[in-house]
Amino acid sequence: MTVDPRSSVATAGTEPGGAVGERWTRVDARAKVRGELHHAADEALRPCLDVVVARSTRPHALIESVDAAAAKAVDGVVDVVTGADLHALLGDAIFTGPAFADQPCLAVGKVRYVGEPVAAVIARGQAAARAGAEEVAVGYRELDPVHDVDAAVLGAPFVHDVLRPSIVFGDLAHLRDKRDTNVNYEYTLRHGEPAEPPPGSVTVSHEFWCPPTHHVPIELPFTAAWRIGDRLEILSATQTPSYVRQSVADLLGIPLGSVRVRSAPLGGSFGAKMYDRLEPLAAALAWTRNTAVRLAVTREEAFLLTTRHGCAVTGSMTADADGNIVAADSDVRYDTGAYADVGPRITAKSGMVASGPYRIAQAHVRSRCVYTNKPSAGPFRGFGVPQVTWSHESLVDELARARGEDPAAFRRRNLLREGDVSVVGTPMHSADFVGCLDAVTDALDWDSPLHRPTGRYRRGRGVAVGIKAVLTPTISNAVLQLNQDASATLMISTVDMGQGSDTIMAQIAAEPLGLPEGSVRVVTADTDVTPYDTITAGSRSTYHTGNAVRRAAEAMRDKLVDIAAARFGVPATDVKLTGDGLVSTQTQESASIPELLHGHFGARGTTLTSEAEFRTTWQPYDKETGRSPQVTEHWFAGAAAAQLTVDTMTGRVHVEHLAIAGDVGRAINPAMVEQQLTGAAIMGVGHALFDQIVFDEGQIVNGTLLDYQLPSIHDVPDKVTPIIVENPHRTGPFGAKGVGETTIIPLAPAIANAVRDAIGIRLTRLPLTSERILDALAAQEEQS
Repeated sequence: MTVDPRSSVATAGTEPGGAVGERWTRVDARAKVRGELHHAADEALRPCLDVVVARSTRPHALIESVDAAAAKAVDGVVDVVTGADLHALLGDAIFTGPAFADQPCLAVGKVRYVGEPVAAVIARGQAAARAGAEEVAVGYRELDPVHDVDAAVLGAPFVHDVLRPSIVFGDLAHLRDKRDTNVNYEYTLRHGEPAEPPPGSVTVSHEFWCPPTHHVPIELPFTAAWRIGDRLEILSATQTPSYVRQSVADLLGIPLGSVRVRSAPLGGSFGAKMYDRLEPLAAALAWTRNTAVRLAVTREEAFLLTTRHGCAVTGSMTADADGNIVAADSDVRYDTGAYADVGPRITAKSGMVASGPYRIAQAHVRSRCVYTNKPSAGPFRGFGVPQVTWSHESLVDELARARGEDPAAFRRRNLLREGDVSVVGTPMHSADFVGCLDAVTDALDWDSPLHRPTGRYRRGRGVAVGIKAVLTPTISNAVLQLNQDASATLMISTVDMGQGSDTIMAQIAAEPLGLPEGSVRVVTADTDVTPYDTITAGSRSTYHTGNAVRRAAEAMRDKLVDIAAARFGVPATDVKLTGDGLVSTQTQESASIPELLHGHFGARGTTLTSEAEFRTTWQPYDKETGRSPQVTEHWFAGAAAAQLTVDTMTGRVHVEHLAIAGDVGRAINPAMVEQQLTGAAIMGVGHALFDQIVFDEGQIVNGTLLDYQLPSIHDVPDKVTPIIVENPHRTGPFGAKGVGETTIIPLAPAIANAVRDAIGIRLTRLPLTSERILDALAAQEEQS
């Protein structure tokens, strides 16, 4: 694979820092390539007992008995704990979840999917714990399961008897005690008045399906917990230490100050380590048994912890005689599995963009989150938006072809521009969809004739555009400590999981202070040390935490200016901070930061501290229309274009050139932005062509990396062109926004549209496997 960036990025000036816009090296790069970076499971811990769970073998059943006698007889096993045991101690608090308090850390009375934890075996060593788990015998009375999302929408059997909204998402409180439904949440968008299609209009409609997929982070989930007096300490591979702290405090009924949660650099996550996965069980066992425990799952077990939502979409679009999109309709059903997790948020946040980034006179969206008897689905890179983008970008392409128009030109005419109001009611700002579309089509030389072989190999080109809203509202805090030697320590709870946030935040902190590369150290998230942050997810950190960091750095600069003004005997307005220190423009007297702080404190090794908070607000959706004038703080805009060949003998798709573009506002570190654009796109190639979790009556049949197909080095595009589009956001830190999800959103439809261009067949189910393509070609030949 050749990576050929085509970004034209403005760099920062030299005063004071010149950090923003520079290609600083990742702060953890050396440690990673030398194997010196420690993840949570690598850290030296106090002696811990190992915990392994015995899992359900039924998709839906009442638990009639749990016989742990044989398990307790295994050498090394210390104890076996059931959900009933924990419920007797902690009550309904063991039911946790961000949207609904519906998921127990161990099943209580009932199992709802194959693989659900039923009993925890605590032992001296992993081998003993696993051997003990094999001996746990569970008696079941089987219930009818529901595996299909559309069958679940229709009614019984019901996965849950009653809906139990959690206190985390207050807007779901009206659903409390609702019964006899598998639809735990519904979002409806109504824009414009329905009308008959005008004369000369064209309508296209299709059924679309995106399967559940697995995150496959390199680092597996891990949690350890131990009690020290009246405090509980947790070390966990988590994206959300602040959330885990609150969740555990609620679970155990203890003050926040009695819970400490430490994270470590993550070896990837993509949403798999959000909210509380292993932490409630580890915390409950450590607290109630006053012992240190650790949970380290296998790759096979990781498949059972969380998945991406499978999603069915029934969609249609209409264009008038002039080629303007006048109507769009989407019926979206998200399969959230046995537990809701954050599914209701995904349902709404993706539902509001299910019509795409287009000017549309009338739009209707019905988006539902549905329980089934499968492992719980949760957040995944893109937060549900790639699933609806698969629908709307396929429909737009078909609409253009039905009109005999070029798909790129058709999109360009209909795309939202700066200041346009989207169908959800919120205006566009710093979302250059047209710029992204033009960038990727230019990279593929779109308007030039394409050589199209007529034999075994068929060539085609496709394009797609994506839109997503950033998570809003959220809160970020930052504490900056400037050391007397002009090095700095930044305390934030954003978790670096490979996206390079530690480097980006160091650059943002360095810019106002004129600090050089390598001078800012970012402290790993630790709730005893680092301040509150809502979440590291949804590409929110550059904007939200970045703004908090910038404010803290600017507050530090102001403190330095005040100290220098007092030293020089001049007004603060007369002092300037430069790369060499502080200088009076009136007297030309100067002092370096080390000299200034030494003089101010009268001692070496001193520190000066500043802090800042940044929070965003929104206006909740109107209950009738689903619209809001401020549904998000900012928008993400991206595009992808692919040129590929299809082997009609084998069905194999070979991507020759993939161009991807994202409007990032301002690139804090262009090299890392290009890496994020490329990484998200390669993951999208996997979702387009390979990734899917396959179920048989609720049982995952490809839940190992021997069976779960991922793209290999032989499957990546021959050439990838990442393109940075800069359209600075008026309130972003130095104009910046996030970028980690931008190019995964339009990727699958871009490839599918290219396949459509190559072989003349619209495929509506992902992934586009060789078998699926061969079946479609055979059907095409039979029809002809």
